Amino acid sequence: MCFPCVSPLVIEANHNVTNYIPESALLICFGFILGGIIWGADKVQTFALSPRVFFFYLLPQIILDTGYSMPNKLFFTNLGGILVYAIIGTCWNAASLGLSLWGCHQGGAMGDIDIGLLQYLLFGSLMAAVDPVAVIAVFEQVHVNEVLFIMVFGESLLNDGVTVVRIQLISSGWEPELPLLISTVSFFVVAFGGSLLGFVFGLLVSLLTRCTKNVQIIEPGFIFVLGYLAYLTAEMLSLSSILS
Repeated sequence: MCFPCVSPLVIEANHNVTNYIPESALLICFGFILGGIIWGADKVQTFALSPRVFFFYLLPQIILDTGYSMPNKLFFTNLGGILVYAIIGTCWNAASLGLSLWGCHQGGAMGDIDIGLLQYLLFGSLMAAVDPVAVIAVFEQVHVNEVLFIMVFGESLLNDGVTVVRIQLISSGWEPELPLLISTVSFFVVAFGGSLLGFVFGLLVSLLTRCTKNVQIIEPGFIFVLGYLAYLTAEMLSLSSILS
């Protein structure tokens, strides 16, 4: 069994250690050790973590595991508050960050760089998207209140669609003649289109597992493959892959 597979098992088996040292910190230490072993093999950095590797091979499994164990009742009960944070909160954070940086640039605090308002708004949109991976790791470790967990985790999922739409609009120059209706429709297509795609694949998994009562050992494979396929399909259709 490979070292990255053994390290989480060792951590789970030693709960006395995790009572004093957070699990996320131990995993970071294991990562440093593994990186040192790889570098020490030939004294050359032969591996680099690229966005493609992270978004297509690491992130889907993390989101699938958390979404599979997510308390659905709590999510839909607090859906109104989650949408407020995801839509209004994300837009407010992105606009305030972008305009603040642009104001600093106008005041001369950013140095002599040729960046316009649209570029600052684009950066603000990128930074406003909360990373659900860090939230999951920390909240699961400290065992926070379930309502707080679902509010933050749900917002981190739904703001993905808001961020994609904002980036698309800003990248196109935010043309004044672009109707507000088109922007609204784009948001619902990206966000709820990904959710609908995930629902379709979830329904397909439920139908397939009804026929595997005598061979239940292959059911996790169906869940993993179809969940990953939903993620890739949403990426190909330019929908929210995280929601899917």
